[in-house]
Amino acid sequence: MEERIYATGMAYRLRSQWDRDEGLGQNHNAVKFLGQDFERLKAQSVQSRRLFEDTYFPATVSSLGFKELGPTSSKTSGVRWMRPPEICKRPEFIVDGATRTDICQGALGDCWLLAAIASLTLNDDLLHRVVPHGQDFARGYTGIFHFQFWQFGEWVEVVIDDRLPVKDGKLLFVHSVEGTEFWSALLEKAYAKLNGCYEALVGGSTSEGFEDFTGGVTEMYELRKAPSDLFSIIGRAVERGSLLGCSIDITSTHDMEAVTFKKLVKGHAYSVTGVDEVVYRGNMTKLVRIRNPWGEVEWTGPWSDNSREWDSVDRSVRSRLQNRSDDGEFWMSFSDFLREFTRLEICNLTPDALQKSQLKKWSTSLYQGEWRRGSTAGGCRNFPATFWLNPQFKLVLQHPDAPGNSECSFLVGLMQKDRRKKRREGKDMETIGFAVYEVPDQMVGKSGVHLKRDFFLTHASSARSELFINLREVSSRLRLPAGEYIIVPSTFEPNKEADFVLRVFSEKPAKSEELDDDVVANIPPEVRLDESQIDDGFKSLFRQLAGPDMEISVTELQTILNRIISKHKDLKTDGFTKEACRSMINLMDADGSGKLGLTEFHILWEKIKRYLNIFREFDMDKSGSMSSYEMRMALESAGFKLNNNLFQLIILRYTEEDMTVDFDNFVTCLVRLETMYKTFNDLDTDHDKVISLNFFQWITLTMFA
Repeated sequence: MEERIYATGMAYRLRSQWDRDEGLGQNHNAVKFLGQDFERLKAQSVQSRRLFEDTYFPATVSSLGFKELGPTSSKTSGVRWMRPPEICKRPEFIVDGATRTDICQGALGDCWLLAAIASLTLNDDLLHRVVPHGQDFARGYTGIFHFQFWQFGEWVEVVIDDRLPVKDGKLLFVHSVEGTEFWSALLEKAYAKLNGCYEALVGGSTSEGFEDFTGGVTEMYELRKAPSDLFSIIGRAVERGSLLGCSIDITSTHDMEAVTFKKLVKGHAYSVTGVDEVVYRGNMTKLVRIRNPWGEVEWTGPWSDNSREWDSVDRSVRSRLQNRSDDGEFWMSFSDFLREFTRLEICNLTPDALQKSQLKKWSTSLYQGEWRRGSTAGGCRNFPATFWLNPQFKLVLQHPDAPGNSECSFLVGLMQKDRRKKRREGKDMETIGFAVYEVPDQMVGKSGVHLKRDFFLTHASSARSELFINLREVSSRLRLPAGEYIIVPSTFEPNKEADFVLRVFSEKPAKSEELDDDVVANIPPEVRLDESQIDDGFKSLFRQLAGPDMEISVTELQTILNRIISKHKDLKTDGFTKEACRSMINLMDADGSGKLGLTEFHILWEKIKRYLNIFREFDMDKSGSMSSYEMRMALESAGFKLNNNLFQLIILRYTEEDMTVDFDNFVTCLVRLETMYKTFNDLDTDHDKVISLNFFQWITLTMFA
């Protein structure tokens, strides 16, 4: 097990970013899923002379599913887990290369995934990025296999054993036509492990599989509104090894997998595997080749396997194209394709096929982000009080598409992470989208700025996603004049939590960056008075509170503050804790006594009065507590500008169950921020914004600061 799996949450995030910066997550240096190292585990199996058994994805019903494939389901009754050598005499991993007939759907509604796998077989280089070379059941077989998938910006290596679910002597899920070839079944198992179980794969968009096999970007075409050059787009996409899928929308639940008069299946994912043009009765006729991952049930209309149209085609063309076997693959005319199917998805492995006839590569950027309740989950523009809290990304479009044209083409893809895994918990896709705003003149060229509420109240968006929808990815191709723009990704409603990846593809090179406030502390100077300058009334109060030793301890400070705060009926508070009071003494204790003398207590008292004024000013609805967005503005007024990550941590630590901040937590937060700021400045003796600590110094600082 890799040590980073045990890291604390914050350390894990920092470590992950450092690892990514050093190249971890690229296809040649994939992240090891669950820390499992293929070579090490294989060596252990060889040494122990035992076939590998994967404890992380055991051969039990929990790996099958949780509802339809759960423990009480009839579908899982009688299921056995068997290795390929137990299923047939001479199992093969891949025979004569991977072909589309290796992928026949079983008792799992993952046709979307199988359509993507079928398309993968058209490009050997692409296939072997996902299915590494050198795997088989021959000499050295130890029952362990590995695959690689693109996941939200990085490649992940997934290790599995080869125990596969079998019912009535046959593979329960994907299988090859011959039944002796197992690469597709093992690939499906690895993808199920990545997503938690087989049942998590039920239902989806082919583009999801496309992207997880390539790291490419997908565009969708509604075939009722197809562009005039779509046949050319499909042809060039096929030539470049792009992955293509198509489907027929259902109009009701009764339509799901209903078979039409001419044997097309509604609500079912097909892969597009080729295009061609033939001379038919003196005219050029456009054809499209399509594959059904069921491996059977084929189109019976014009240009189907045994249709009469082939009789009128030149014999050499007919022998090259016509396929008379019932393998799920068939031809149809392009005009019938547009009429019968509803949607086409094209995943471009390189962005050069995106812009129709232009063969120029797009410039790409990728950002990891998160929406967190109370801090960065602001919802859409319909919620102006919180919309500005969402993460913001700046895009600088400098180069128009063509001379004399001021517009720049770019594509924005917003993808939510890990939602399929969370189905077991009853969670599904959030409804997501994005809006694009032009940067105001006074902000052009600036980076360390997170735009606030007033900007979005007074500026309309320049563009936005076509709609907010509960898909894994929302993408739109946009054209805007050269300039600087802000992209604001969001869930539809506020306080919906999810992690996301934002990808920007631009026609010409473009700069982009995450917009966030620089972390700044502008603390007003403390007025340290001599005892002789302090008001007599305050001295008298101090003497009463401090007792004979004339110093205020943690317990005395807690008593004082809670007595005073209880008189302010307009403030919500649970009272100051001992830990909060200890933080205040740590901040003010100049002589290290662990107590506050008169001048130290006076400075703290003035601070708390100032904090009280700020709290009341930004408690805009006079509720006695602060909402998270009021909190961010209040912190800035107190002198602390924080970026999204720090603000998220503060909200996690200092809010109540309803995501509000009481007065005591507000004060404690500000005291903590000021303590850490001053401590750092005291240690940064050369003012280079970097300090070096040994372990003893680090532990001392974190335990007692």
